[in-house]
Amino acid sequence: MSAATNTLPDEPERLKQIIAQQAKRIALLEEVVRLQQHKRFGASSEKSPDQQEMFNEAELTQAAEQVLAEQASDATSLSPDTVPGTAKRRGRKPLPADLPRIRIEHDLPEAEKVCACGCQRDCIGEERSEQLDIVPAQVRVLVNVRKKYACRHCEGEIATAPLPAQPIPKSNASAGLLAHIAVAKYQDALPLYRQAGILGRSDIELPRNTLAHWMIKAGELIQPLINLLQDRLFDYPVLHCDETTVQVLKEPGKEARSQSYMWVRVGGPPTQPIKLFHYADSRSGDVARHLLASYRGYVQTDDYAGYHGACSDDNITQLGCWAHARRKFVEAHKVHAKQKKAGKADVAISMIAKLYAIEKRGLAYDADERYRLRQAESIPQLDSLREWLDKTRHTALPKGLLGKALACLDKNWEKLTVYTQDGRLSIDNNLAENAIRPFVVGRKNWLFSATVSGAKSSANLYSLIETAKANKLEPYAYLRKVFTDLPRASTVNELERLLPWKVDFQDGVY
Repeated sequence: MSAATNTLPDEPERLKQIIAQQAKRIALLEEVVRLQQHKRFGASSEKSPDQQEMFNEAELTQAAEQVLAEQASDATSLSPDTVPGTAKRRGRKPLPADLPRIRIEHDLPEAEKVCACGCQRDCIGEERSEQLDIVPAQVRVLVNVRKKYACRHCEGEIATAPLPAQPIPKSNASAGLLAHIAVAKYQDALPLYRQAGILGRSDIELPRNTLAHWMIKAGELIQPLINLLQDRLFDYPVLHCDETTVQVLKEPGKEARSQSYMWVRVGGPPTQPIKLFHYADSRSGDVARHLLASYRGYVQTDDYAGYHGACSDDNITQLGCWAHARRKFVEAHKVHAKQKKAGKADVAISMIAKLYAIEKRGLAYDADERYRLRQAESIPQLDSLREWLDKTRHTALPKGLLGKALACLDKNWEKLTVYTQDGRLSIDNNLAENAIRPFVVGRKNWLFSATVSGAKSSANLYSLIETAKANKLEPYAYLRKVFTDLPRASTVNELERLLPWKVDFQDGVY
């Protein structure tokens, strides 16, 4: 009886602990439910619906300070890529001046050229309006005629004019056709079976398998140019990396439903941007080490651990991504968006927004001026954010969305502040994320690659098209030039003349 009596006073405390643990568990589960509901039914954008109120930096600063002081004022959620600016000009834009114009005249009937007074009316001018017209793509056949010569006296060997080197030998695919198919698939996300159907409407029978074979050969053809672009990529000491999934049906040692990965590296000087894609059968750190082998400089990534080993080299400095760090606070804000009072997630979002506002002003500066701006303004703002983080990170549930956001910010703080060391660096990894987006859009249409060789060729063709676009080149014209001249290139100098920033479209007719 005495033993049972001794355990009774501890029972209420134990029950209180159980209730407290269950309350935390319920709160975490409610956060998960609210976040999933928002992902499914809410807007996908991270921007605040009250963005018209975001553009006054003075008001933003005052609001953030008030939130920090009272933890109870209304917070304004800022998007990293939203900063003060001017409204876009409305109205119809003029059609490009370099488009050919066909003049179509509309005149009055002869009877209406006579005035009511009986006199003949004189033409005093004209009114012009323009309409955009499109003629369907012209399909034609290139007939290669090779002259043959022989000696009538000795009846010796017959000499035949050689056929210039072709992108795919013994094929009826011209450089223009290959460029058209590649741009339609890798730029416009038009699967090969749809392209086969479009050609079929012109009574041209080209099976999907034939088109796929051509794309594999085209991707292999441009490999020397891809190697040259990688050398140029590694010459510049700033690099961005990202990766996304891709499904390959016939991959040795793997099931058809398993996932492989398409990696992207973005870099090069601002005037010579380069975007290179690379196919790999996994997302392991070994792939990252392979892609960064012999590289020296800064590497900006998200928080994926696969990059950590590759970036542990003394010659590589890894940067974090503020867009990813901010995104976690945005998720924490979404699950409590109905609260009238601002929370800690709102404070973090507001303070990060001020960092992006500084970066927006720095876009007009060169690297040295941007470095000085960051030293003068970004570092004090980072110090304030660090001070707030130290006071706040132990006040949230560790497994809650806010707790995870705070822990992530604390863990990656060193990498997140590296960008202030050099004006050439970026505050986030959006360059790589934007580069990989065309691949993600295309994947929704063509869904998978059939073979490993097809995935590797796709990576090469995506690389060339996206690099051409980054250098303000029209993808079709550039690929047609490459597919025409690359088979005939025999020296490194001839290869270099096909780089996007060196190519000369006047050198020949294409």
